[in-house]
Amino acid sequence: MAPYLRPPMPASSLLFRPERTYEIHEVAELTGLAAARLRAWERRYEVVRPRRQPNGYRAYTADQVALLRALARLIDAGERIGDLAARPREAVLAGADARGADGSPERAMLDAARGLDRERLERLVTEQLTLRGLGAFATEIVLPLAHSLGDLWALGQLPIAAEHLASEVVLHALKGRLRTGHGAGRLLVGACLPGERHEWGFLASLAVIQDSGWRIHYLGPDLPVQEVVEAARTLAPRAVALSGSDPVVIQTNLPALASLPSRLPPRTLAAIGGRGAAPYARVLRSHGFRIGMEAFARRPPSSTASPR
Repeated sequence: MAPYLRPPMPASSLLFRPERTYEIHEVAELTGLAAARLRAWERRYEVVRPRRQPNGYRAYTADQVALLRALARLIDAGERIGDLAARPREAVLAGADARGADGSPERAMLDAARGLDRERLERLVTEQLTLRGLGAFATEIVLPLAHSLGDLWALGQLPIAAEHLASEVVLHALKGRLRTGHGAGRLLVGACLPGERHEWGFLASLAVIQDSGWRIHYLGPDLPVQEVVEAARTLAPRAVALSGSDPVVIQTNLPALASLPSRLPPRTLAAIGGRGAAPYARVLRSHGFRIGMEAFARRPPSSTASPR
């Protein structure tokens, strides 16, 4: 798929969804490992054995993806796959975790979340948001933290309470800055599709878009398409951006999405992102959508333009 955002990190910006399985191209993006290397490791070392779907495609579980991400981290540190494949799974995970204990802000936030230390986590988030600015905070802190939380959750090493705490603190910070930090550029109305409640990646993308000069009006998760249309008619934005991280969410909403661009005010861009849009990119484009950041890369908004 074409996600809204690609952060400067080995893994892609696609957020890790522990409750789903992943095809090999998704695993390649999540781990930074080429698909050819994943196949070779499976054949030569059997580091993971993905299940085969009826169509013959590999289906990796969340804990398998987490293990592969740990292997990738150790390989980047100079270790050899032949040596790593001979080690117990727990030793590989422990080794990768030790490599990550580097005093980074992400690590400090992760430790605060695991310890359910809300006050410390809020302080760290505020410090990094102030130091880096909204866009860099989203790409350099929020997305890597989301990947780490997903890995730990999949491996059974993170209490649900810790994940909920991290989500509440980080999402609150992002939404607050999106609400108060906008300038005088063109208006973008954003929302997650009905059935979509995963906001991390979308909010991070909106943060980067806002840093480029747009004004963001975020309507929230799980919003009916008709409500988005009505909001656009009220607010008259320059763009409407939607998000769906699961292909099922996109498929379910395709009938409503098909007519959305034509129902928006004149000259309003319709954009859609999230991993779920990938299988439907061609049909969505045929209905008038732009996919991911392509909607915002060609004509950056002018800070002197009259708001729309």
